[in-house]
Amino acid sequence: MFFQPTPEQLQEKLVSGKAWEEFCDVLKAAGEIVLDDDNPSDPQTRAEGFRYLTRLIRGGLEAFVEYADPKAPVLRRMVHETVKMGSDNPDNHYLNAAISGQHTYRLHGHRGSAHWLEFATQKGSYGESRGLPPTGHLDAGDMHIEPDGSFELIISCDDPGDGRNWLPMEPDSGMLIVRQSVLDRSTEQLADLHLERIGGDGLPSPIDPAELAKGLQKASTLVAGAASIFVEWVDDMQAHVNQLPRFDQATSDAMGGVPHITYHHSYWRLGDGEALVITAMPPACDHWNFQLDNHWMESLDYRYFRIHINSKTAVTEPDGSIRIIVAHEDPGHPNWIQTVGHHFGAMSFRWVRSEDPDPVEPTCEVVPFASLVQQSA
Repeated sequence: MFFQPTPEQLQEKLVSGKAWEEFCDVLKAAGEIVLDDDNPSDPQTRAEGFRYLTRLIRGGLEAFVEYADPKAPVLRRMVHETVKMGSDNPDNHYLNAAISGQHTYRLHGHRGSAHWLEFATQKGSYGESRGLPPTGHLDAGDMHIEPDGSFELIISCDDPGDGRNWLPMEPDSGMLIVRQSVLDRSTEQLADLHLERIGGDGLPSPIDPAELAKGLQKASTLVAGAASIFVEWVDDMQAHVNQLPRFDQATSDAMGGVPHITYHHSYWRLGDGEALVITAMPPACDHWNFQLDNHWMESLDYRYFRIHINSKTAVTEPDGSIRIIVAHEDPGHPNWIQTVGHHFGAMSFRWVRSEDPDPVEPTCEVVPFASLVQQSA
């Protein structure tokens, strides 16, 4: 049976310094994941690995120390341009908040024009377990939204029963996640959102030594857990390098993935003078995208480089198929994906709300880069 320390025991660990020692010990152990013999030892991958850990530390401390009080929830970006994990989607604007099934919340604001907006609740948190089982989901397309774009929804364990938009929770729900997919950042506007707990004064609780000890534990667990889990995924992906097989849906859902998204996760590897040609026939779906990641399953830097493509930005072939070129240099093709100085890493396709439950696997071929340049000449 798993031992759960009492608040008094947690407070004593904090006061004695033991909680801090354990926090540091777990971070030190996380460094061994980067140094593991199964991971590449080249300077670039090592540097990105240790930077990955610092990013997770930052995200974990913000989530579990600074913004951990479900009585005064704060919608904030846990995963963004400089904190990444699990093949984070460059098209997505993620928001998270600490919540509790013991309370009821009101989320309100303006819909905006983001292509896709959805809300979900999950058990636990990234810092507690190897899974994030969903406890509720609500798509903006299924909500009542006023003609001026304003809306509100109730987040609770029990249906308010009055016809209002309702996002379910369970007693042990611990996290709210909001996903907005923006396919064209030049024209689409993010939703303006505000979250509040119903009842009480909305003020945070005074600092609690036991909760701080728990927060430090969760933050360090996030660092070690995320690093370990996604390295395991990458290890499995290397059984099919430069291919894009279907990813196990149950595994994705257990880690907080969206059930109505079909994933093709894999690994890519290219030498100098090589390019990867990916051809796919998109199924009938709401939207799709493809992206390139580094070895740690962090999306490459989409702020400055074209490392992903979606159903809005891609140029299609006459028959409706798409041809994507992953290459170190520009081959003169409109769907070029930049490797940004990398020679290997993870990659993924997403099909959102596909009408085909088992889309055809994209085909992949490694070709000489020179042959692509000749074709475009």
